[in-house]
Amino acid sequence: MNLFIDAFAWILSGDTGSFDSIPVAILQQLLYTAVSVLIAAIIAIPAGWYIGHTGKGREIAVAVSGAARAIPSFGLLILLVLLMGVLLKPEAAVITFVILAIPSLLAGAYTGFEAIDKRVIDAGRSMGMTEWQILWRIEVPLGLPLLVGGIRAATLQVVATVTIAAYIGLGGLGQYIIAGLPLRRLDIVIGGAILVAALALILDGLFALLQHAVVARGVRVAASASGSEARSSTRRRRAPVPVGADAGS
Repeated sequence: MNLFIDAFAWILSGDTGSFDSIPVAILQQLLYTAVSVLIAAIIAIPAGWYIGHTGKGREIAVAVSGAARAIPSFGLLILLVLLMGVLLKPEAAVITFVILAIPSLLAGAYTGFEAIDKRVIDAGRSMGMTEWQILWRIEVPLGLPLLVGGIRAATLQVVATVTIAAYIGLGGLGQYIIAGLPLRRLDIVIGGAILVAALALILDGLFALLQHAVVARGVRVAASASGSEARSSTRRRRAPVPVGADAGS
């Protein structure tokens, strides 16, 4: 318990010594996360939408996603730094985090389309809508919650993994953990871990709110109506039988 108290005391003191200040480290952590997830989204979301809309290439996407998840991030980062050179360490780190983010984004994009009731899409085609209109007016709005869920998962994975960027001198919150270990400053190590966890929880909460907000209004109303009907049916089943009803019948 004393270690945690010391860790919080270190955070509140703001005395990071030779390390970057906590606000600067948080900005570095968020910058690498945002850039990596954005690049991964540009690559994965159109590919996922194509797979979900056409139904083609799903097996390839699953195989690629599985392979990307199996790659150890730390090993890949070190390998890319060795291959690209020390002058391109930021680029090597971003490539590593992009590869980490792609599987969740790809899965969120195509599963969002696959979860849509096919009768809704068939109704759109019967009304004369083009494939482009079906994509943007039906599939994208209805698949948006699962896509945001994919972005949420990718962001949490990346923001936690960006911690290893400090190992190659790129800053971020990981610098407190990595540099504190050889100094035997457990308060700094635990403080850095607490900051990473707190940042991830804050981002998770924000994306949870966003995921709820992007649910289509019609879907929300239908779900509410369905829930109300289910509750009414339950109340009717639980209603007591009037005394003497059997005798009267």
